[in-house]
Amino acid sequence: MNQAVQIAILVIPIVIAITLHEAAHGYVARAFGDPTAENMGRITLNPLAHIDLLGTVILPVLLVLSHAGFLFGYAKPVPVDPSKLRNPRRDMVWVAAAGPAMNLLLALISAVLLLWISRFAPDVNIAVAKALWISVHINLVLAVLNLIPIPPLDGSKVVAGLLPLKLAAPYMALNRFGMLIVFAVFILLPLAGVNVFPWLIGRPVQAIEQPIQSMVGMTA
Repeated sequence: MNQAVQIAILVIPIVIAITLHEAAHGYVARAFGDPTAENMGRITLNPLAHIDLLGTVILPVLLVLSHAGFLFGYAKPVPVDPSKLRNPRRDMVWVAAAGPAMNLLLALISAVLLLWISRFAPDVNIAVAKALWISVHINLVLAVLNLIPIPPLDGSKVVAGLLPLKLAAPYMALNRFGMLIVFAVFILLPLAGVNVFPWLIGRPVQAIEQPIQSMVGMTA
């Protein structure tokens, strides 16, 4: 399998996962009254509207080439104006949860297709099966990662909508430091020898992947 095919097997599932993740945020926001994403052309399946060159393409490829042991990426966030939602606190929970929910759905679809291949089309091109497995993996990683309640990840918006107002306000004030917190947790701590990624994300993902691997006859 040449390098171009290997990169395509990696990049295509990531682009699909991130594109649909962001589109889901915009679609649910529109359903609850906020047309901001739609007006900016972000409720679309065109990946060019969502792709961030660094986060969607370069970062995942570098993680693979460096044998980092994990794989993830990100896209340009879909703009949401909570003030335009019919019930801002309640509706923002659904808007935030839509992205991870889409990733879980994509992981499920990919797993079902892998199971179908293993049972009825074992001679299918190995590149297809590998791309589907990467789709399972990257979508599970994105779902688990985004559900971590660290601002500005989706999980923080879900938690903020469920907290009493007097707790939600100071909690969401952490948004101004959100990317610094994420950078510290996932970059600085591993550099200091404290890698939280394996147990914070790796273990939940593996717990879901292992039965899938067993069903489709894959080895870890």
